[in-house]
Amino acid sequence: MARRMKMRRRSVNFSGMILVTIVVAMIVLVVLFKSSELRDKLAAYEKRESYLTEQIEEQKRRSEEIEEYRKYTQTKQYVEDMAKSRLGLVYKDEIVLEADE
Repeated sequence: MARRMKMRRRSVNFSGMILVTIVVAMIVLVVLFKSSELRDKLAAYEKRESYLTEQIEEQKRRSEEIEEYRKYTQTKQYVEDMAKSRLGLVYKDEIVLEADE
């Protein structure tokens, strides 16, 4: 009877070890699969981050240009340029030459 108990324990231990090995292998496969997905997501997020960083830099440059234009519009030179180009005004001592078409 003792022999049967030993054989049974060995059989139970062996099947238990096989079951544990299968479970561990499944966990490893799931972890590998998920890590691959995470790497893909990370690459996509890094690409999006670089795109957004470029957009931020572009908007900063545009903001600086707008600020420079705002300062220019508050100068006397801007008023003179607009009066000459849009209204055709000139100073009293200026001579305007136009080409014949």
